[in-house]
Amino acid sequence: ARIAKTKFFFENKVAFLTQLWEEIESSIKSAKRKNMIPCFRLNLTSDLPWEKIKHNGQTVFEKFPDVQFYDYTKHTYRMIAFLEGSLPKNYYLTFSRSEDSANQNLSNAFLKSKGNVAAVFRGKLPAVWNGSPVIDGDENDLRFLDPKGVVVGLYAKGKAKKDTTGFVVNLQHPVFMLAKAA
Repeated sequence: ARIAKTKFFFENKVAFLTQLWEEIESSIKSAKRKNMIPCFRLNLTSDLPWEKIKHNGQTVFEKFPDVQFYDYTKHTYRMIAFLEGSLPKNYYLTFSRSEDSANQNLSNAFLKSKGNVAAVFRGKLPAVWNGSPVIDGDENDLRFLDPKGVVVGLYAKGKAKKDTTGFVVNLQHPVFMLAKAA
C-alpha cells in the first residue's frame, strides 16, 4: 500500500494531493471527536521534500498550520534547513543514519548541532552511542517529542535482522568490542 501511494503521487500528483488534503481534514475531525491531537508523518517509503510541494498554492504545512507533521530524512540539505529553522514550524525532521561513511559523519555533525539521528541496532540499545544519548525509538513514533541531540535507537526488524552492510549497528561486532575494551 505504501509503494502504491508513492506511485500514485508520481503518476497523478494533483489527484494524490487532493486526496491527501481530504484525508488529513477527515483525520483532524475524527481526532477532535475523540479528544485526540492529530499529527502526521508524510514520508514512509519516500523522502519527498514536502516543504516544496504545493497544491492550490499552498504546502500541506500552510494548509494545516495548527497540525504537527514529522518525518525522517537522509537529505542533508533538508536536515540543515530544519536545524537552521528554515522549514515550517509545524514540521519536525529526524536524520536517518545509513551505512555510508559520509552519512555517519553527517549524523555526528547533526547530533552536535542538537539534531536527532535515527540508527538501527542489532540487540540491546546502548545508553550512549558515538557520544550521544540513545533513546528507544520503538516506544512510539512521535519524534517531535524527543529531546534534542539524541540518537533515536531502533531495533533491527524484518530483513534488517540479517543485514551485513553496516546499516544495522552491531555492537557485538569485533570493531565495537575492541572500542569497548580500549
